[in-house]
Amino acid sequence: MAIPQRRSGADACPGALDTHAAADGGLARVRVPGGLLRPRQLRAVAAAAAELGTPVLELTSRANLQVRGLGPGGAAELGERLAAVGLLPSATHEKVRNVLASPLGDRRGVAELDAALCADPALAELPGRFLVAVDDGSGDVAWAGADVAALPVDGRVALLLGGADHGVRVAPDQVVPAILTAARAFLELRGQQWRIAELGPGVAEIAARLGAGPERVPRGAARTAGPIGAVRLGGGAPGFGVAVPLGRLTPEQAEQLARREYAVLTPWRGVVVPGGAEGLADVGLITTADDPGLGVTSCTGLPGCGKAHADVQSQARRLRVGGRAVHWSGCDRRCGRPAGGAVDVVAGPGGYLVDGVAVAAEDVVGAVAAVR
Repeated sequence: MAIPQRRSGADACPGALDTHAAADGGLARVRVPGGLLRPRQLRAVAAAAAELGTPVLELTSRANLQVRGLGPGGAAELGERLAAVGLLPSATHEKVRNVLASPLGDRRGVAELDAALCADPALAELPGRFLVAVDDGSGDVAWAGADVAALPVDGRVALLLGGADHGVRVAPDQVVPAILTAARAFLELRGQQWRIAELGPGVAEIAARLGAGPERVPRGAARTAGPIGAVRLGGGAPGFGVAVPLGRLTPEQAEQLARREYAVLTPWRGVVVPGGAEGLADVGLITTADDPGLGVTSCTGLPGCGKAHADVQSQARRLRVGGRAVHWSGCDRRCGRPAGGAVDVVAGPGGYLVDGVAVAAEDVVGAVAAVR
C-alpha cells in the first residue's frame, strides 16, 4: 500500500501509515472508530506489534490503538496487515477517522458515519485532531472534547459544536449528514485553526448554517473513568467492563479479550466485552472500581520519548493514590492527558509539578492526595 505524503497544512498527528519518529522507533496510531474490534482485528494488531515493533499496545484517550517501536519498512507492513482485516478502509482518510462512541450504546451509526466520512474526498483535509463523538444519551462521550458531538435529547439529537450546545437540533436519521456538513464548514472557515472551538465567531456561523434554534442543554462534565464490572450492553445483553493498567495492553491481555465475540475500546483506556468476568483479572486487567490503579494514566516517558525528563510509567506503577484520576506526563506537552479532572503530574528537569506546584519525586503521592 502506498504511503501518502504528510498533507500540507495538516498537524503532525501520527497515523497507521504516516508514523511519528519516536526515540524507540516508529509510532503508528490505528484509528478504531467507535472503539469496536472483532477478534481477528485485535489479534492482527497484537501480532503486528509483536512482530514489527514493541509487543505492548497503547490505548489512547480517543479509544484508538498505538503500535510503537516500528523499524524501517514497518509502517508499510503494518498498513498491509490492517487493510487485510478492515482496519484501514481508506489510505487518504485514515488519520481523520476520529469517532468516539458510548461504549454501551448502539454502534450502527458509527459505521455509517465512518463510511460517509471516507467517501467524501474533501474531508481527507480535516486535521488529525478533529474529533466526532456519538453519544447514546447518557452523556458519557458528549462532553469529552469533541469538535462535533451528537447527543440525543427529547426525541431529537443535539449537535454540540466545540464542546457547547449552540441550539442545533436534527432528526435521528439526519445525524450523519449534519456532522459532515459541520466538518465541511469547519474546513471552509478554519484558516490556521485545528479545532472548531478555536474558530471564535465561526462556531456560531456553523451553527447558523445547521439551523440553530433557541434550545440549550447545560454543559456537562467529562468523565474520568469508564464502565468497570458487570454492565448491560445495548439491547440488555450482559457485558463486563475493565480498565487496562496505564493503558498498556499486553499480548496476553489482548488474547484474552480476543476470545470474546468483540471488544469495545473506551476513551478511559478500558475495554468492554460481552459476557462476564471470566479470565479477565487473571491477565492483570482491572475489574473492580476499588483498584488503586483505576484512573491512573501515563504518557510514554523515558526511554521511549526523547522529550521526556523521567520514566513516568515506572513512577505511575509504583506511586498510586487510590480513588484519584492521575495523569503522569514526562514533559510539559502532557501527551495523552484524558479529558476531565485528572490530577496533573508533570516531570521536569529538577522534579515534578503536581497541578502546577513544584514537588520532589518522593513527595508526589502526598501532593496528589492533597489536591482537592
